[in-house]
Amino acid sequence: MASHDIERLGARAEAMLEELAAISEEPDRLTRRFLTPEHKRAAHLVGQWMAEAGMSVAEDALATVRGHYAGEGEAAGANAVPRLLVGSHIDTVINAGKYDGMLGVVAGILAVEHFRDQDRRFPFAVDVLAFGDEEGSRFPTVLSSSAALAGQFESRWLPGLDGDGIPLEQAMRDYGLDPQAVAAAAMRRDEALAYVEVHIEQGPVLEHQDAPLGVVTSIAGQFRSRVTVRGMAGHAGTVPMAMRQDALVAAAEMVVAAEAIARERPEAAMVATVGTMKVMPGAANVVPDIVEFVLDLRASSDAPRVKALAEFTHRCEKIAAARGCSVTLETYHDCATAACAPWLQQGLARSLEQLGLPAPRLVSGAGHDGQSMSKLTDFAMLFVRCKGGISHNPAEFAGIRDMGLAVAALITFIENFDPAGHRA
Repeated sequence: MASHDIERLGARAEAMLEELAAISEEPDRLTRRFLTPEHKRAAHLVGQWMAEAGMSVAEDALATVRGHYAGEGEAAGANAVPRLLVGSHIDTVINAGKYDGMLGVVAGILAVEHFRDQDRRFPFAVDVLAFGDEEGSRFPTVLSSSAALAGQFESRWLPGLDGDGIPLEQAMRDYGLDPQAVAAAAMRRDEALAYVEVHIEQGPVLEHQDAPLGVVTSIAGQFRSRVTVRGMAGHAGTVPMAMRQDALVAAAEMVVAAEAIARERPEAAMVATVGTMKVMPGAANVVPDIVEFVLDLRASSDAPRVKALAEFTHRCEKIAAARGCSVTLETYHDCATAACAPWLQQGLARSLEQLGLPAPRLVSGAGHDGQSMSKLTDFAMLFVRCKGGISHNPAEFAGIRDMGLAVAALITFIENFDPAGHRA
């Protein structure tokens, strides 16, 4: 078994996560959305930790904080080619837990700090990345920061509005970024050897198997579609039930239809969620005339996911017509199923075995920056057990020893990383 002070590594991770969790838009709960002042404060703190760990630090046009640990013989601060990329995200959902995303950033920093203390370099550089738009909790974008690094940013995202009517491009300027410089954030394929991310599982599989860590095989594909239902407003007391064109009742039927469609496809591990809905005009005594909601549809493979969205669209049209309403769907996020590279999975599994741990394999139902990064380079993920499988919730929890093991596994993985080993 490799020799690491697991408890110390885990305690360091917990202390850093606690410090990050104190940076929030709200005093009584953790909310840190993309390009807010709180995101900027968190990015500054992460950059400070990276510098203290021996990395040169930069921030790109999408506010991704990049810490660079130079390779053997590389001049300090130079852009090494090639580099192993390690990272995750520092944005959160509204009313979040403190481990989702942030653990992967902290783990990368602690791994580099370990090598700094050993005065150890590798034939490759190590870049630690702190992305800012993984959750999509502010703008109608998801993974835009990692997409920019992977050269996949779409200019059509720039006019997208947040809940206060602020477009993404304006928020970028307010943050101190240049929307015209997005292309400069892209990394070349020959610069990146691989991308590896440590993340809490956000599910109950590892806990059920009594395994602290697991190796991810793939990330489920995902749609996010904005659905707008239009009916006719009317007086709540005077419009007879049979004559109503109630957009909310139609929307409610559509939500139930989405649930039914997902339940009909258990073999695809399909899940459908509606977590946000806007009802207009929003008065207790007025029949709603416009309702907007977002459908989040995920599956373990793409063909059934595409078929399910088509069926959902058809059912929505039938429901709307039956109630004298109309409906439109706009799919603004379509992320294909992303497979983790087998050679990187094997590397992570060997690292767990060296720590005397089992190496269970599992699929991620949650989306991650790896889906963007797969367009740039091979990627893999190491999952960390979380209590009850709870995530996107203040009750989210990972134990100190499990986090320490995750950092140790990442250190071991980097020590054994052979970028030429997978070349055919």
